[in-house]
Amino acid sequence: MAALPPTAKRLRDERLDFFRGVTMLIIFVAHLPENSWNAWIPARFGFSSGAELFVFCSGIASALAFGSVFTRHGLWLGTARIAYRIWQVYWAQIGLVLALIALAAALDQLFGLAELARQFAPLLADPERALLGLATLSWQPDYLDILPMYLVILALVPAMMLARRLHAALPFLITAALYAAVWITGLNLPGNPWNGAGWFLNPFAWQLIFFTGFFIAMKWLPVPRLGDRRLMAAAAFFILLSVPLSFWGILEHWPLAQAARDLIIPVSEKTDLHILRVLHFLALAYLMLSLVEPWRDRLDRGAGHLLILIGRQSLAAFLASVVLARLLGTVADMAGRSELIVALLNLAGFVLILATALVVGWFKSAPWAGPGRKPLAEPHNELAARATPTTRVREAS
Repeated sequence: MAALPPTAKRLRDERLDFFRGVTMLIIFVAHLPENSWNAWIPARFGFSSGAELFVFCSGIASALAFGSVFTRHGLWLGTARIAYRIWQVYWAQIGLVLALIALAAALDQLFGLAELARQFAPLLADPERALLGLATLSWQPDYLDILPMYLVILALVPAMMLARRLHAALPFLITAALYAAVWITGLNLPGNPWNGAGWFLNPFAWQLIFFTGFFIAMKWLPVPRLGDRRLMAAAAFFILLSVPLSFWGILEHWPLAQAARDLIIPVSEKTDLHILRVLHFLALAYLMLSLVEPWRDRLDRGAGHLLILIGRQSLAAFLASVVLARLLGTVADMAGRSELIVALLNLAGFVLILATALVVGWFKSAPWAGPGRKPLAEPHNELAARATPTTRVREAS
């Protein structure tokens, strides 16, 4: 295929936004406490979960947003761009934790609950160590570990870009070596000052999924042609094979399946990203992309359009989903957890996440600047990232 001229525009690939939007809703469902809908998310039917999709999409988006900065402006400015993004995400993490602490305190004060003690017990029992842990990311309260993992992996990007300059195979060797070190030596970061536990989502393991997406988007890693019937059949077979070892409806009533799962999959399978999770995700990704391919140009319609709007503002949507999950979880505790209440709360969460994406998108369009000003570029928009040598890429989510 002939290369596009420097000023040519590429059509926007909406698949990344679409699947990021799907991931945001899955994450909300998974984070809403005691949510009966959580029993039916894709993770209950296979080894991988929405976390793999989130990290994989982040790898693709990072390559499209930052890769061209390295290639056009050099290692130093590329590293500076990554450092700026790390700064942004770090303060998003701190702001998220503070917002949840404030939310818990407000609920306690207004309704006489004990949410602060339940959600952040170490903060009350040992505030000095807890506050230091929050600031240094060496303490990550439950369900607040995704952004810290992303920060560490982002910090590895400049090393990968430098390694690529030294030898084309070196980034792949570094990725494999880090993943192997996790399983051989237990490599991890300290994640709990009181019991010495490591990070729940080990960044040195999860970088394997991130850089798989990153390498694909950078075109360093070839991918098979979509729609190959033999590959689709193999992927579908592997996915179906994982169902008896993953679905609670089978595990709870078939002891042999549970025994087989316990034998094959260790307790740390999510923390250290067991290889079966990786293979399951890749098989699922190939199968889904192959099935979506005939409708690729029609994703941005109807419900697909709403998911794309959410996916375009993935960081804001993620932050909103975590806060909403805590808030609506408390509402469920107070209102009861009938199926009707649970359904209404899940749907309300979806609507509010969409509303957040719309509001953030409106602000980023800078309507006060007048019609002549272009909106901020999306992080994965190839037009913004690669269309012209002078284009400045700015992260949108």
